[in-house]
Amino acid sequence: MKIEIHVMPKKGILDPQGKAVYHALENLGFGGFSEIRIGKLIEIDVQESLPPLKPAVIQEMCEKLLANTVVEDYTFKII
Repeated sequence: MKIEIHVMPKKGILDPQGKAVYHALENLGFGGFSEIRIGKLIEIDVQESLPPLKPAVIQEMCEKLLANTVVEDYTFKII
C-alpha cells in the first residue's frame, strides 16, 4: 500500500518559491504562465504486514505533522 500526500500553499498565501521559478522561467524565455506554485509530494509506503491505514488516520498525520494547515492545503490518495 502506498499513500501520496500533496501539500500546497493555500490560495492567497505568498509563495516565494513559486514567484522565483516564475521569474526564472520568464528570463529563460518560457513565458505565458499565469501563476506557478510550489508544493511538496510525500510518498509513504506502508508495510504489507500492517493493516491498511484508514483515511482518518492519514488526515491526522497530515494535520499534526505533514502540513501546516494554517498556510497549506493537502490532499491524499491511497494507492
